[in-house]
Amino acid sequence: MASQLTPRRRWAAVFTPVLFVAATSACSSPATGRLPLATVADAPLTGGTTRWDYASLDPAAHRLYLAHLGDSLVTVFDTQTQKVVADVPNVSHVHGVLFVPELGQLYASATGTDEVVAIDPATLKITARVPAGDYPDGMAYAPEVHKLYVSDEHGGTETVIDVRTNTRVATIPLGGEVGNTQYDPASKHIFANVQTRKQLVEIDPATDKVIGRMDLPGAEGNHGLYIDSATHLAFIACEDNNKLIVVDLINRRPVFTFDVAKDPDVLAFDRGLGWLYVAGESGEVSIFHVQGQSVRPLASGVLGPNAHVVAVDEATHRAYFPLKSLAGKPRLRIVEPKR
Repeated sequence: MASQLTPRRRWAAVFTPVLFVAATSACSSPATGRLPLATVADAPLTGGTTRWDYASLDPAAHRLYLAHLGDSLVTVFDTQTQKVVADVPNVSHVHGVLFVPELGQLYASATGTDEVVAIDPATLKITARVPAGDYPDGMAYAPEVHKLYVSDEHGGTETVIDVRTNTRVATIPLGGEVGNTQYDPASKHIFANVQTRKQLVEIDPATDKVIGRMDLPGAEGNHGLYIDSATHLAFIACEDNNKLIVVDLINRRPVFTFDVAKDPDVLAFDRGLGWLYVAGESGEVSIFHVQGQSVRPLASGVLGPNAHVVAVDEATHRAYFPLKSLAGKPRLRIVEPKR
């Protein structure tokens, strides 16, 4: 997700023709009003009232990893005790955090040093630093090839890291400013937003080649991305015009466009409830209900200041939103569906 610390760079380039044809999207708006959520706690967080970024959950260990971008820390929060247990320092301007259960390993993207940092969750020590591209941001893991894919937002590329050796093994040109990156277990492919091209790009991890580009009509700043492999849907948050675009990955075409909370950023999905959360920089959050290929808005409303990051524990149905400043202190707002 883009930081407010560094202005974005816009690109002008020649691009290859698209491989997919986009469909005309249906449009709808979420209902306004109170969110169907109850606040469980506003738990204290460490550090200053500076920007937070991505979050990643390890539900088995009851740990939530938070990128405290403004303090260059990875904060470790215990979801059972609802307390911070540690801060991992020296991760400069940390943006992305990703816990990989298959590896039992934590990764963080440090945009201040253009690196990906590997962290051992057992010791909370940094075990490796791998050079990435220009402004590394979102990350996704492809287990079949043991590779980590990193969005180089300003570099217009995708960095590929072999996690067995913690070395960069490829750099994939995407031809524009790169938003979030996700792995699709159904196709076993990597997908990435190319914001300045209004495209969703598909990468084959077996070859590390771009195999498709899908146009996204109506997209402005298509940054946030979540893929639900069970329904074969990709959800794309467009931060510059407050839209959610839903893409059918089977037929490779957009099928819905919705209005969402202002300045949408991170998406999270509770598969048990079928609830998709779209968190906004404005402090507003939109919730959608997903059932099969059907997507419908539930509610949109204010959750808390700068509530642009969300992580969901599907076992408890609790959602976690780090807030930069609540009554002058950083807080983690924990919510759950109203009974």
